[in-house]
Amino acid sequence: MKPNRIVHSLAAVAYLHIAAALAADPPKPPAPAAAEKAVWDKMTQAGTPGDAHKKLEPLVGKFTVQSKSWMDPAKPPEQSTGTSERKWIMGGRYIEEHFNGTYGGQPFTGMGLQGYDNVTKKYFGTWMDSGSTSITMARGLMNGNTIQYQGLMSDPVSGKEVPYNMTTTIMGKDSHKLEMWGRGPGGGEMKWMELVYTRAK
Repeated sequence: MKPNRIVHSLAAVAYLHIAAALAADPPKPPAPAAAEKAVWDKMTQAGTPGDAHKKLEPLVGKFTVQSKSWMDPAKPPEQSTGTSERKWIMGGRYIEEHFNGTYGGQPFTGMGLQGYDNVTKKYFGTWMDSGSTSITMARGLMNGNTIQYQGLMSDPVSGKEVPYNMTTTIMGKDSHKLEMWGRGPGGGEMKWMELVYTRAK
């Protein structure tokens, strides 16, 4: 038998074996992609508000705000009043805040978002206002009734981003306090700001 005939004969035999196997055991439809379902389940869990979000409920509503701000720790703070309104948005995932008041004797408005990230297990807050062209972002953990944040903000004096610390202390369902600290004139840490929120009656 010539070599070509041998090759053709072997190919024919192999084809018959494959055809017989397919006929006896037809291919099954692909099983559901378990890996894709696992990813989808994790995404669903990460996007579902939980108990950590509910702890922010005392911050929601309309408030009067008494504020103090320091430029120099050796001098008395500037004091002013304002109003704040916060509401849940996107199905209880974030709190949106709108603030109106004064700063430096001038009208001042601000807007912020707060929430809890199910992935990083941290609270976060963003802020922008009419006194700047930047946005700040801080992340932190809750200890008792206080959320302790660390963040970065644009500093017009140094011309770069600088770190700051901030706390939000929930003193009850009708009152909470926000405090900020950062670098002072001498290089050490000083208190920058204190805002006391009281629920409007």
